Amino acid sequence: MSQKRVCAALQAAEGAYLSGEELSRSIGITRAAVWKAVEALRRQGYDIEARTGRGYRLRQSPDLLRRETVEAYLSAPRADWEVLESVDSTNSACRRLALEGAEDGTVVMADCQTAGRGRRNRSFQSPAGRGLFLSILWRPGCTPDKLLPLTALSAVAVYRAVERVCGVNLRIKWPNDLVLNGKKLGGILTEMALEGESGLVSHAVVGIGINVHHLPSDFEGQVRDIATSLDMELDGRVCRGKLAAALLEELDYLRGEVLFAPEKWLEPYRTACLNIGQTVQLIRGETWERVEAVAVDGQFGLVVRHENGELETVRSGEVSVRGLYGYAE
Repeated sequence: MSQKRVCAALQAAEGAYLSGEELSRSIGITRAAVWKAVEALRRQGYDIEARTGRGYRLRQSPDLLRRETVEAYLSAPRADWEVLESVDSTNSACRRLALEGAEDGTVVMADCQTAGRGRRNRSFQSPAGRGLFLSILWRPGCTPDKLLPLTALSAVAVYRAVERVCGVNLRIKWPNDLVLNGKKLGGILTEMALEGESGLVSHAVVGIGINVHHLPSDFEGQVRDIATSLDMELDGRVCRGKLAAALLEELDYLRGEVLFAPEKWLEPYRTACLNIGQTVQLIRGETWERVEAVAVDGQFGLVVRHENGELETVRSGEVSVRGLYGYAE
């Protein structure tokens, strides 16, 4: 409790110094308790300066991802969502909640994932305090074919949220990678389960990971050369709470207005898709083939032209697409 009160007082001072005595008197705790609270806040990432004869001042607050820091930016209250300090993966948490009967629209966010996953069971690096990791559970009660565009539509939701908060337009590398300035900013993993008797979708989980405060040192292995973050590209700090709120609202709009009318977001996806008109590598298992990406069809499949001139539409999950000379090109 004393930490919150000291933090609130320093924030209210808007960068001015407050003496230990003044904090002690206004909050009603001892000088020693003030010092302990300041040290605890520093361990949480608050940049608090202490100067002899002047006291303490808050130079910068950490970008904490908490329920209250997201709610501050929501345009309306929202039920059925939580923010966790750490989780194995938000998708796994959502799937567990689905089995427990969680409602349509349930959301799990986390500050850190210890076992984040991407497509084809690749790991997704998710250190604490760096990214936005979010999964949403839907119960659409439809046949699986109705959800063919789901991953692509989710990419448009991220595109719209980042544009709202940061004022920049992302590109989308078909089908699910989010790209900024030619490097991977994030990805999407969609999973679903079917009801045994009806064959309808029991639930679908869409997991989204966005690199926000990552530094080059946060990326390991092959990811190091292809990944980036919003801070790295925009030369500044992006508020994760604000971005999370925008993404929540875009995903709710997707569920309510677009999921069964995907044509509403088809043209934005086509415009953002960086593969169109490019020669790419089409990867099926161990087989690589050079093809031309021609278009995105009405179900968000990628239409490609083979070297013999034949056209084929490929779907998310069937193949991977890579550039000829790098991650995006």
